[in-house]
Amino acid sequence: MKRFALCLTLLLPLAACQKEAAPTTATATPPPAATSSTPSAAAIAAAASTQNGGGPTAAATDANATTATPAADATKTAANTGGLVAGTDYAEIQGGQPYLPLNGKVEVVEVFNFICPACNAFEPSFEAWKAKLPADVRVTYVPAAFGAQWLPYAQAYLVAEQMGLDAKSHTAVFTAIHATHALPGEGQPPNEAAIGQFYAKYGADPKQFVDAMHSFATDARLNRAKQFMLASGVQGTPTLIINGKYRVIGKSFDDMVRIADALIARERTGGAAK
Repeated sequence: MKRFALCLTLLLPLAACQKEAAPTTATATPPPAATSSTPSAAAIAAAASTQNGGGPTAAATDANATTATPAADATKTAANTGGLVAGTDYAEIQGGQPYLPLNGKVEVVEVFNFICPACNAFEPSFEAWKAKLPADVRVTYVPAAFGAQWLPYAQAYLVAEQMGLDAKSHTAVFTAIHATHALPGEGQPPNEAAIGQFYAKYGADPKQFVDAMHSFATDARLNRAKQFMLASGVQGTPTLIINGKYRVIGKSFDDMVRIADALIARERTGGAAK
């Protein structure tokens, strides 16, 4: 049975919610601190295969090809990179495209899941940062489904977003899972009925909401999210991706938004380092 390690918030700069592929990796070097849940590209591909009955071979190939820029590029001076170092602060996504292009706006994707403790810890600072973004920058949420406990919340986000309920319920879902425990968290069995009842408070019919979680449209959108994560080289949550071109690395939450700000500025001035 797949399991999720607890968030080590007292030991790491960021929480670590790791989906372990095998028990032999307990002493491995931890992943970059900016990501909390760290399933491999193969794990994400396996999740996509389970959902769709086959493995997304092309997307997995893209994920393997999506790596940080070569070490030589990481030595670029701050003057040439807007203060950022490729391979340290961010990874370039070869051939990357925005998840939802819209009228030339710069897209910031947050790959997340409500059940992820690190995403919960990041939420307040991310929301405060998001509120200060320029009008030509848009935030898009892409839900990760790294296992049985994550899947219902990924589906629920997509349904709530489709129904226009996410803007008023997004933070409340985190609270219900991590603070009041009104919804199941890590290590607890998923409860779709409880999720439906939760969204009833925002105007949804509980049964229709749960049915929509299993609809063809939701499955298609969930698969699209998985393909985007594979192509972008996402290895954990929360992860920020700027305009489909850059995956933020960072060493802390503050570092993540600092790097995101610099990459957004780069995209707003033509998309090239000056």
